Amino acid sequence: MTAVDFAAFVERLAQVSSDVILPFFRSSIGAEDKSRGGVFDPVTEADRAAEAAMRRLIAQTFPAHGVIGEEYGQDRPDAEYVWVLDPIDGTKSFISGLPTWGTLIGLMHNGRPVYGMMSQPFTRERYSGDGKRSRLRMLAPMRGEQPPTEWTTRTLRVRTCAALAQATVMTTSPGLIKDDADRAAYLKVEAQARLVRYGADCYAYCALAAGFVDLVIETNLKPHDVVALAPIVEGAGGVMTTWEGQTAALGGRIIAAGDPRLYEAARAILLDAGSLI
Repeated sequence: MTAVDFAAFVERLAQVSSDVILPFFRSSIGAEDKSRGGVFDPVTEADRAAEAAMRRLIAQTFPAHGVIGEEYGQDRPDAEYVWVLDPIDGTKSFISGLPTWGTLIGLMHNGRPVYGMMSQPFTRERYSGDGKRSRLRMLAPMRGEQPPTEWTTRTLRVRTCAALAQATVMTTSPGLIKDDADRAAYLKVEAQARLVRYGADCYAYCALAAGFVDLVIETNLKPHDVVALAPIVEGAGGVMTTWEGQTAALGGRIIAAGDPRLYEAARAILLDAGSLI
């Protein structure tokens, strides 16, 4: 099977997770702290219930497939096909009532990301890509009808931006860049940018794929944070790797850019800042 063959099933996973998560959003839901005394790392009942629902559907439909999820760990991670799930990427935004979060559904084939979706059920958006093509599906109202009933689709494409002086740069927060040298390196890039925005988590990468953002730089990411996003960025014509230029599939220090010239310019600054050991 190809990644395209799984697209309809990914839509089912997105709907199952949406049905679980939406009743909790902007409610009085509480959050536990997974950090054990470190930087606040919240998890909610919605995170756990959505991942459990997606895992059940995967097990019923593709029992030989593996699953890696943020909340429930690994199951057959060496399988030919492995699903990588983050039920709510951006839980801090979720518990703050902000819509800059999403459900990440990634698929790896023999260890390589081949398909990904970021589903945002509150804004009724689904960004998806297979590394060759990316699209945005939105649930929009038909004329005179409420609530929205018809999905519309458009192809995603990154925009041209060769220089940092014209670039919009995003990171979730400089405070999440824990290593002092990494943070100093990022800030050197930020200082040269035209516009800098924080707090979007997975949304930043989708905004890049849609042509609204030029560069995203982050650190300390896990596979469940990035596997779904890499095929979306790359399918829209962008570049997404580690700072070292390696595959983003394992997480770590990640850089994504819409224009390869901007990617090289930003990486040069990160490297020259001495962030690599």
